[in-house]
Amino acid sequence: MAERKPKATKAPGTVRRRRKPAGASTGLAPRELLAAAPPAEVADLHRTIESHGGKVLSVYREPYGGKWLVFAALPIDMVEPTPYQRNLSDSHVRKLEAVIGQIGRFLDPIVVVRAPGVGGTALEGDQEPEGRAKYWTPNGHHRLSAMRMLGAKSITAIVVPEASAAYQILALNTEKAHNLREKALEVIRMYRELARLDDVTEKTYALEFEEPALITLGLCYEERPRFSGGAYHPVLKRVDEFLKRPLREALEVRGRRAKVVLALDDQILKQVEALKAKGLTSPYLKSFVVARVNPLRFRPKGAAPLSFDEALDRMVKAAAKFNPDKIDVEDLAKAGGVPDDNE
Repeated sequence: MAERKPKATKAPGTVRRRRKPAGASTGLAPRELLAAAPPAEVADLHRTIESHGGKVLSVYREPYGGKWLVFAALPIDMVEPTPYQRNLSDSHVRKLEAVIGQIGRFLDPIVVVRAPGVGGTALEGDQEPEGRAKYWTPNGHHRLSAMRMLGAKSITAIVVPEASAAYQILALNTEKAHNLREKALEVIRMYRELARLDDVTEKTYALEFEEPALITLGLCYEERPRFSGGAYHPVLKRVDEFLKRPLREALEVRGRRAKVVLALDDQILKQVEALKAKGLTSPYLKSFVVARVNPLRFRPKGAAPLSFDEALDRMVKAAAKFNPDKIDVEDLAKAGGVPDDNE
């Protein structure tokens, strides 16, 4: 048998090179971003911005997909966050306010779309509202609030002609990392808005919703603000799927699913209290109990996947049979997961 050659060792301090992207380059070259006349809808957007007292600074195509954008200065009182966004973080606004004030510059434009019914009917059939925001930002709530607190008169924005960008909130919002509660609440608020406007299936908005479990968890958080969704998220990610029903009809199914999850949570909370009564303390008590009743935990790899209803039914039954008297400190010491109060 041939003797194996030892692997060559790298010298200490050697920097590992990243692999280069495969395939040919794509998108537009710098000179191509302004090398064409904008289409009619973009010209209409240009006129609309100017009629609102804004100033268009540039009209160009973005470099990756070649889609048209308008870079503009907008009156700050005409811009509002999309109505289904997460709640504002006061600490994050204060931090942004301090940084912008100290350096004396606003360098990170927000992303906006026209509000429903504004100039050219962003959503067909709506009338342009008086005294309401003319632009929505799905990406810039905190920056907008910080600039308002600083007394700014205007704000620079990348205006996207397609109103659908307002619903791509999770993909677009990069200014502050979302936790699970924020994601889930944004998704369910957006879901309700889209159900009012459209009657397609959930799968149509897979990018906007990110994952089906967030829809169900969003309803749970609405019902129970202190709900510890992180304990259930790993299970729901594996058994929850996008429903092949119109949004309005699917929302009713989601409501029933949320009730099942909350009923399970009631049982889990009782077992957690029983463990605490024994003197067992850990920031992972709920995650520990959920893991113990998780039917996917030791499921064979070749076994058929469980549906949402099958998995939750087994969890409810297992939670009812859970015996706190059989749990000791060593069992908890081996546990990990999501702290019960991390959200």
